[in-house]
Amino acid sequence: MGSKKTAEKEVDIFDLQSIEGIGKATEEKLASAGITSVLDLAAATPRELMELGISAEKAEEFCLKARLILMESGFLDKEFIPASEVMERRKALQRLTTGSQSLDNMLGGGVETQAITELIGEFGCGKTQICHTLCVTAQLPADERGLEGTAIYIDTEATFRPERISQIAEARGLPPKKILDGIIFANVYNSSHLQLTIKELGRYIEKFKAKLVVVDSIISHFRAEYVGRGTLAERQQRLNDLLHRLLRMAQVHNIAVVVTNQVQANPDQFFGDPNKPSGGHILAHSSTYRIYIRRSANNTRLARIIDSPYHPANAEAYFKITEKGVEDLQEEK
Repeated sequence: MGSKKTAEKEVDIFDLQSIEGIGKATEEKLASAGITSVLDLAAATPRELMELGISAEKAEEFCLKARLILMESGFLDKEFIPASEVMERRKALQRLTTGSQSLDNMLGGGVETQAITELIGEFGCGKTQICHTLCVTAQLPADERGLEGTAIYIDTEATFRPERISQIAEARGLPPKKILDGIIFANVYNSSHLQLTIKELGRYIEKFKAKLVVVDSIISHFRAEYVGRGTLAERQQRLNDLLHRLLRMAQVHNIAVVVTNQVQANPDQFFGDPNKPSGGHILAHSSTYRIYIRRSANNTRLARIIDSPYHPANAEAYFKITEKGVEDLQEEK
């Protein structure tokens, strides 16, 4: 996606100097922060530009102009449009199959682009297995409910296994080497490294034509590094910045973003499930769709939607983890 032709004009999204006021020196400053295209600039905040030595007035102006250019070229929706038009455009959103028809039906057709889908659950519940499967299905053609693109996998817990990807691909009749070549892997070692990786993510989305970004898990380093109530405010602010950047990228680049989240015990819970999602209100408000996953009888898994703008409350789906990754339960005779 280097340019997009419309009835009005063709826009080169990599030409930052096409924005009035941006010269070579400013372009170099932006590039040092990982902002190398109009899409990156539209997803940035004025504060990020101010940290590069750009005045507040110019920073706001550049971000606004980038978004206006994308609106005029059709990359982004115009600011004020009828809800009926929004409805029609949402029908054109892409949805990625999870590998399970039951799970896809619960999600309204699959994992949605331009949104953050959060997978929550205890260790061993299948979050990483779903992510591995999505990295395979993302490369499928559209008529097979894929996204026809590569996947970027950001690993914070050292749980990514290419052998497992190869097994899933082979079990689904796909060439393992080709599937592995279509997954771009990044291992991050602390929360600062994660923030830097996400900050520069735009250039890699464009370079590798990625349609799926996985962060497994989003909270791991933050929980390990920020211990005690005294660090909570700083942790939540950094997490908030990270999530909003991911959401802007999902919308601007029209990609699916999937993050996994851990659970923590609630000592005040005397009945029912004592676990609750980590990350507090910041993560809850930033994720578009929140799915709670847990083990069920006979080694099956139960997925339940706990937050969504439009899905039925507490919608559920059962699935299993096999050599194919995520798969539907087989009806017993």
